[in-house]
Amino acid sequence: MESRPPRARILALSVVVVATSGMVYELGLATLASYILGNAVMQFSLTLGVYLSAMGAGTLASGFMTGGLTRRFILVESLVAVVGGSSAALLFFASTRSGLFRPLFYGEVFSVGALVGVELPLLLRLLKEELGFDESVVRAMTFDYAGSLVASLLFPLVLMPALGLVRTAALAGVVNAAVAWFGARLLSGTTRRAWWVSGVPVAAGALLSVLFVYGDAVVRLTAD
Repeated sequence: MESRPPRARILALSVVVVATSGMVYELGLATLASYILGNAVMQFSLTLGVYLSAMGAGTLASGFMTGGLTRRFILVESLVAVVGGSSAALLFFASTRSGLFRPLFYGEVFSVGALVGVELPLLLRLLKEELGFDESVVRAMTFDYAGSLVASLLFPLVLMPALGLVRTAALAGVVNAAVAWFGARLLSGTTRRAWWVSGVPVAAGALLSVLFVYGDAVVRLTAD
């Protein structure tokens, strides 16, 4: 059996990571809204609806992105890391300000959903260069669903009990930043521009690592 190109295997693994992180953000946001606003059924339903609609908008927007797919993917992945990874911390702060939580919450849900919606089509187009269109679609969707399953098990059984909401979101952001950094190294070569682009996920990962370390302090600060 013909072996798959190493780049294709790494890109396929990136799909799993992207899907897992995206589901972690979604579950974390819905859980936080249910804590702050109550009525968990309503919050999970609205979060899911807004998130999936935003993913559709992001997927549509990705169709207008032509050229420089690698750099676009790295920058989008870094944005997902920062926006999604800091979402729980920002929303905890917003919960202490009257009238700020709801608009910021739905803005976060839509922003993360839209960015995640851009990610998968970009990965599909990168995989197409390695595997061809038909196989890239099948593999990407398979790994995407697998990543969602992994996240749905990890979030309630491991991440939330061990880390809490702020640190869980920050950890997912660090993982996204790592994917962006590996993408920069794997796909962009060693040109000056590639090294500049690789610095963006490094900065995002460093910021979120600090948030991960001090996540419990954030929660205590907002509880006072």
